[in-house]
Amino acid sequence: MKNPMILLKDQTSTELALALADLALPDRLVRQLHAAAVRRGATEIPFELPTVSPKVLQKVRERATIPRLKLLDKIVSPQDGFAKYLFEGAGEGRFEAVRIPLLHRPDDLKYVVCVSSQVGCALGCVFCATGRMGFQRNLATWEIVDQVTQIQMDSEHPVRGVVFMGMGEPMLNYDRVIQAARIFSEPCGMAINAKAITISTVGVVPGIRRFTAERQPYRLIVSLTSARTEQRQSLLPIERVYPLPELLAAVREYHAVTRKRVTFAWTVLAGINTGREDARALAELTEGLPILLDLIDVNDPTGQFRRPSTEEANAFRDALREELNMPVQRRYSGGQDIHGACGMLAAVES
Repeated sequence: MKNPMILLKDQTSTELALALADLALPDRLVRQLHAAAVRRGATEIPFELPTVSPKVLQKVRERATIPRLKLLDKIVSPQDGFAKYLFEGAGEGRFEAVRIPLLHRPDDLKYVVCVSSQVGCALGCVFCATGRMGFQRNLATWEIVDQVTQIQMDSEHPVRGVVFMGMGEPMLNYDRVIQAARIFSEPCGMAINAKAITISTVGVVPGIRRFTAERQPYRLIVSLTSARTEQRQSLLPIERVYPLPELLAAVREYHAVTRKRVTFAWTVLAGINTGREDARALAELTEGLPILLDLIDVNDPTGQFRRPSTEEANAFRDALREELNMPVQRRYSGGQDIHGACGMLAAVES
């Protein structure tokens, strides 16, 4: 039986070296091949290299290939420069990634890419366009990696960060997400600092516990949105599977092992989760746990959920600061005009 083709964006350089061990390739050549595929966007294995015989390269080509996503659409926001890319991969369904510009420091112009880990999502958060799609499939590692590879090749400045906050729940595609993060952070991969790679979850407790046990070096963000059980159940159905006490136990375990401040994301919904009672419930839930709270204004083109007024938003932040006594920040959610903001990805052509 013939061995399956090796996909160069599907594994780390160490794994690639092991897969091609019988060819006795120099480590330097393996790293070159890996970097060519992942960082420089090569579409095929070269036919000639100065220090490698054509026969050896031919054997590599017979064993390995460089997979590539099909870019279906790209749109750039004229308002804030966010760019949304629509891709098609090896399986059914389409998925999106967003390039986020960080251009406020003239000496450090860079991008962060928000990547998808699934086509659609099974968790059905009521304010999320991806959740309304339902779940189609998990993305392969190379399909995650190539989102960043293609965006880097299309970009004027370097990609210096990746956030797994696009379509899908990363913890439900854990192995491939972590594998992609390893490739992103490899020196001969994308060479992105592990601390600049963020993995988000809406509260998949087994994933958080595994992430903790494996001492993963990447940042973790937990999307909370409510600290009250009934309210959270109505907004995030996962609350019925992994309720708040169980979720917070896993988060406290994460802090105990890593000693890192825990980041919670809170999608702000006008008239729903912005009262003093919400701030007080969060303070009680996280008592004794050092946290950072990211406030994210909802983006819902259906109009079912609205952003709070300036007055309501300010009052909520004041209540949080008084009740919580922890850092609170409002995260800018760009790309709204191109449906590229948080909660808006639905894999629809512009």
